Amino acid sequence: MAQQAFDTPTAGDVDLVDLLDRAPVGAFHLRILILCVIIAMLDGFDTQAIAFVAPLLAAQWQLPMAQFSAAFAIGLLGLTVGALLLGPLADRFGRKRILLVCTTFFGLLALLTAWSTSFQGLLWLRFLTGVGLGGAMPNIIAMTSEYAPHRLRATAVTVMFCGFPLGSVLGGFLAAKIIPLWGWEVVFILGGALPLLCVPLLALKLPESARFLVSHDKDPSAVRDILSKISPDVASHGPSMRYHLPEEKISGFTVRQLFSQGRSASTLLLWVAFFCNLLVMYFLVNWLPALLKQSGYPLEAAIYATSTLNFGGVVGGVAVGLLIDRMGPFTILGAAYATAAVFIGVMANAGGNNWLLYGSLFIAGIGVVGAQIGMNAVASNLYPTGLRSTGIGWALGVGRLGSILGPTVGGFLLAQNWMPEAILQISLWPAALASLAVFALGWVVRRRRFAAVAVA
Repeated sequence: MAQQAFDTPTAGDVDLVDLLDRAPVGAFHLRILILCVIIAMLDGFDTQAIAFVAPLLAAQWQLPMAQFSAAFAIGLLGLTVGALLLGPLADRFGRKRILLVCTTFFGLLALLTAWSTSFQGLLWLRFLTGVGLGGAMPNIIAMTSEYAPHRLRATAVTVMFCGFPLGSVLGGFLAAKIIPLWGWEVVFILGGALPLLCVPLLALKLPESARFLVSHDKDPSAVRDILSKISPDVASHGPSMRYHLPEEKISGFTVRQLFSQGRSASTLLLWVAFFCNLLVMYFLVNWLPALLKQSGYPLEAAIYATSTLNFGGVVGGVAVGLLIDRMGPFTILGAAYATAAVFIGVMANAGGNNWLLYGSLFIAGIGVVGAQIGMNAVASNLYPTGLRSTGIGWALGVGRLGSILGPTVGGFLLAQNWMPEAILQISLWPAALASLAVFALGWVVRRRRFAAVAVA
């Protein structure tokens, strides 16, 4: 049975959370943010890569386009498995160690995908690549959150996660230019080589989370070495100085504890929001090129449409992060999801009007992709250090089930000869449900805080 306890400080102990929150933001914080942004960009590029090449592979291998829903779905299943399994492992073995393993793994598997010669082989490679991609994401979210001061935490997490749609945006524009020159294989060669080149950089320049080290009673000197790069106060800390975290200590089976200590309702509502929004997001990013091409747009224009959606996510992610740090998350995110639902409906009925199509996609991207970035910041703040990667990983994992369902439903409807406009129209309803779940989550969190204040 897992035990809940709190780290009890003794005289002279240093409150690590207070130290990190008071520290000036400097080059150390920027280095962590940049490294995590790079991994997020590579994650976004490799996750999206299959959508860029699917129309060409379908023609080359003489397969119906609807069959590629399996390729979309199995990659997302890999993301689910990676998030569910490797998130908890990072809470036990460390953020950095698991991140290095995941980056190496998804780089190797993405590289091997360039030499796929059969649909069956492609499915296996997409699944295994997804496992690595899914395991990396909870760790870069946790790492960014755990070093950012509270006053800038949502902004830092959202800026970092903007790397994901930014990787998709740049990948889309790059793929549109290089595929006609060198073929679909070059997309996966780049998607594999770049992560592998980044692994030595991560090993040398990315520190382990100081919060993780303290929560696991690691060598205080290692913590002090890291903190000396953050705060000038650490210069006065002697070798016997002890750091403590004024929060719940987690031990035992961490997944069970997502539902302990009054966390059940907030965990379930978080999962609903992640599930519904990732269903919409992956439905759109996977099927937009094919559906728009079927509607008569050239492939290059269809790929640009997906990039427009993701670019809206980049802009929306930064804006949402800034607003969350100033106004709180729940009203902002709930309104963003509701707005996305409206403009998905507008986009589905654009009727060949390019300005209306791209404009509504941009605004929908702010709500669907940008708000999802903000939800990652919410997830990172709901749980204590010893539960953070597990909480984020399982929220992403449950969300990935939605991301599997979205492309699968799209493929089914396409096989049933639904019109592209009707298929796109359906996706506004999960966005509306995500909006309701976020508003309810805000109510639950506020009620818990009021109860805690009353008890105190």
